[in-house]
Amino acid sequence: VQLVESGGGLVQAGGSLRLSCAASGSTFSRSAVGWFRQAPGKEREFLGTIIFSGSSTTYANSVRGRFTISRDNSKNTVYLQMNSLKPEDTALYYCAAVQTTGWATRAGEFVYWGQGTQVTVSS
Repeated sequence: VQLVESGGGLVQAGGSLRLSCAASGSTFSRSAVGWFRQAPGKEREFLGTIIFSGSSTTYANSVRGRFTISRDNSKNTVYLQMNSLKPEDTALYYCAAVQTTGWATRAGEFVYWGQGTQVTVSS
């Protein structure tokens, strides 16, 4: 599975962005997909996961209520809708996948990673 993120950019505080994670490979629809971010000088941070069917999601407390993950398995794509963005959301955002019908929330559980897309939120 190869993952490619897109949709990052520069946005003002309070604005919104939607990131996409496009996958190749036939196992994507049987994979949990997570979103992570990493700001300069900080550790990689878990944001949320969507299970293979798209019927359930889980989020980190830091983004719950502002970020929403969804997926379209017919397009092999997972989305991260980010609203009410804050300057502290500035980071490189990654998607990651692992073939499982269960959950994965820790970075070490994911097998496939994208290269990341930069999100910068100005104040």
